[in-house]
Amino acid sequence: MPRYKKRLSNKGGPQAGVHPFSDEDASMETLSHCSSLSDPNSAAEEGGEAAEEATQVDLQYKLKGFIDDTVDKSTQTRQDALVGLNTAMATRVLDEFISEQRMTITDGVERCLKKGKGEEQSAAASLACLLCVQLGSGIESEEVLKTLKPLLKTILADPSADIQARQAVAKSLGLCTLVAEDDVLDVYATMECLEGQFVRSYADDGGGDDDGGDDDDDSGRPSVGPESGPLHTNALLSWALLLTMCSATQLREVLTRHLPRLPSLLESDDVNMRIAAGETVALLYELARDMDTDFEFEDDEALRDQLGALATDCNKHRTKVDKRRQRSVFRDVLRAVEDGDFPSETIRFAKGEPIDSWSRKRTYDAFREFVGAGMNYHLQANELIRDVFRPRPARVGGPRRTEVHEDLSRRAEEQEEEEEEEEDEEEDEEEEEVVMVVAKAQRERADWLAGLITGARDWSPA
Repeated sequence: MPRYKKRLSNKGGPQAGVHPFSDEDASMETLSHCSSLSDPNSAAEEGGEAAEEATQVDLQYKLKGFIDDTVDKSTQTRQDALVGLNTAMATRVLDEFISEQRMTITDGVERCLKKGKGEEQSAAASLACLLCVQLGSGIESEEVLKTLKPLLKTILADPSADIQARQAVAKSLGLCTLVAEDDVLDVYATMECLEGQFVRSYADDGGGDDDGGDDDDDSGRPSVGPESGPLHTNALLSWALLLTMCSATQLREVLTRHLPRLPSLLESDDVNMRIAAGETVALLYELARDMDTDFEFEDDEALRDQLGALATDCNKHRTKVDKRRQRSVFRDVLRAVEDGDFPSETIRFAKGEPIDSWSRKRTYDAFREFVGAGMNYHLQANELIRDVFRPRPARVGGPRRTEVHEDLSRRAEEQEEEEEEEEDEEEDEEEEEVVMVVAKAQRERADWLAGLITGARDWSPA
């Protein structure tokens, strides 16, 4: 992951102001931040540097109070503290303050994940992700992830853990890995952990569903419970996010294993799972064509018919809102599969950076799920997010990808090349050993024959 040595200043400027305590306050606060970024004189008009510094001190005082409360004996106090920190980090860039308090915040999150239940663990998982987003890609966020990842994976894989906490962990683990993971093999290991959840929704998986004892119906499709559905959906979306970081070799393996089975998720009773599966299919097609412009899926015709049916769905048992949303998404997915098109969207930031690929859309949606109304502000003030969505030159035969994705993909390919070189060296060493053994055997045989000949010459009849 790229390293960011220069941090944004936490003194003055757009980051000053009082701490928001509700979603409505957070939205208003974000709008205030965005306007102050575009007007450098706004701070002076609101009271000058003295007032600005006073509000900054007040904010840090409140945040330190929240941080201390994450280890309070009262469950409600801890939950309120986590929510307050989540709201602050979602609507502000506090990198210097967060960097100073990183270890204390990490300890608080770790305690809440270990000791808490349900809502507390969910809030702690979200805070872990926002902490990585605030710190950016670097040693600090890597240390946070190294500390918390074992706990997050344990909660995700534990069928006895609170389902709400598992859903939150499934969503957080993907973005935490995108931002903070520096080892390609660890990225793949996290993908396997997420994969272990959503494959339970595959038809004829044979693995059952340990989240609620659900069985397969007559069609071979698992009957996923209402609580397990969101867990599998979040795991699939996080897994798809990490697909954008995979090397070509890993992507080919994923295409072979998952593309034939993903269409079974399009028949899910949950509209969110259907949409997540459709967007993942579009993403896989995009990544496959990025590697090979002539890519073809063997069941392509059946898949197109299935996508076309969802794009024109008139099922009376589904709500109008769900049908409208589903038809809109699957029209785009169908165009992606048929023509490789993407409905270009524009982020309201700077000159209007386009989301011109399914890879960028999945990344944008992942960040937006955590920062919410603060996304526009983070696009301007957060160095990590700004870099992720900075325009890149179009790649021949494929979509644009961010520097973060290209950096990790490049290192994945380099690591695979190194492994191949090591294997070649091992094979060469083995061949040399075989040659040496054979040569030794030949020398011994030659010595033995020479001994026989010498003995025959020396022998004479009595």
